[in-house]
Amino acid sequence: MRRGYAQPGPVARALGVTGDRWTILILQDLLRGYHRFSQIRASVKGIASNVLSERLKLLEGHGVVERRFYSDHPPRAEYHLTRKGHELGIVAGALAAWGAKYFSDPTVLVHQQCGSPVTVVYQCPACGVQVRGAEVRLVDRSGAPEAEDVGGGRSGREDAPPKYLMT
Repeated sequence: MRRGYAQPGPVARALGVTGDRWTILILQDLLRGYHRFSQIRASVKGIASNVLSERLKLLEGHGVVERRFYSDHPPRAEYHLTRKGHELGIVAGALAAWGAKYFSDPTVLVHQQCGSPVTVVYQCPACGVQVRGAEVRLVDRSGAPEAEDVGGGRSGREDAPPKYLMT
């Protein structure tokens, strides 16, 4: 198994679960409805069986997938996303949209009911407005003291944006 990151915060912790070259591809297949080891192994080109097994165990250990046995002799299992796993769909969708845009891939995200393309957006729950990514910041609300200003925080001007922490 792999180790976590020394960097604190939610991004580092999330990458500790999803941040290797295989895990997002495995999640993508689970989101597509592939549940059996053999289906995922065939779809994720170049992954060794032991690596796939390791990643599925890691995801299961973090509550992202659950194993469901469909045969006792020999024991055979399917892998299904938990609610926590389904919530990673937005991450896979955002990566897919970004990859399609910047690498000229013809793949698009579509609404299952009508087949129309969809976009991944931020939306403010307080005011209902769709917000551009450049207008979003990750803020530490734990009450921890602010980090030293390294050029990204307040410049002393009244109209300067506040200093944000990405931890």
